[in-house]
Amino acid sequence: MKKEQPGSRRYFIKSMVVGTALLSLGPLTGIARTIGAHAGMMENNDNKLQLGMVVFEGFQLLDTFGPLEMFGALRDKVDIWMIGERHGAVKSSAGPSVVIDRTFDEVNALDILLIPGGMGTRREVNNQPFVDAFGKLAGHTPHVASICTGAAVLARTGLIDGVKATTNKRSFKWATSQSDKVNWIKEARWVEDGKFFTSSGVSAGTDMALALIQKLFGHDVAISVANGAEYEWNEDPHHDPFAKLNGLID
Repeated sequence: MKKEQPGSRRYFIKSMVVGTALLSLGPLTGIARTIGAHAGMMENNDNKLQLGMVVFEGFQLLDTFGPLEMFGALRDKVDIWMIGERHGAVKSSAGPSVVIDRTFDEVNALDILLIPGGMGTRREVNNQPFVDAFGKLAGHTPHVASICTGAAVLARTGLIDGVKATTNKRSFKWATSQSDKVNWIKEARWVEDGKFFTSSGVSAGTDMALALIQKLFGHDVAISVANGAEYEWNEDPHHDPFAKLNGLID
């Protein structure tokens, strides 16, 4: 092809077109640089609370999405992020996968941090980098909650030494063996102690999530969320028939 010479009319027109295109990309380039520079920060729109749900291979679906369904009803108040060790798809114990929004290294601060249970916790309690990363984030988060055997990972961090906590009743012996420094409560739907919420197995996490919503936004909001989901909220944290069913109490 014939190359346009500087000073020619075609060269001038081509230069103008290219220059205009570059100018139009300027704002986008600036945005990209801004995103890159702040990749470690969670976006905070309209002062919403930032909630992170930690997932890992073998996480339990209802542990995760029961609570998230409740918080998801508060889209004007809460942003939700899926957090994990690395980017990509993470497979649940039932098969379906979720995609990680942020890795531990990309999160500086959250308002709420949740971790589910599932068979994957049997592996993750011995995954020290995972436990350390989760513990570091949990240590700086004002509201931390575990669902089911997620309490075993939380216990491994040492953050709930001397703290009252509960966990899945069918896996109670295994989960509580992860730390003898925790004040484990055998009979409880969920337990609140300071900034920590811990729940019993699977569906109990949804009741606990509503209790945390009540703490943050009030009872009327929690009831409204439950009603919107046509969910019968068990508001009594002490109502736990599964402790007796699994032989933990007489």
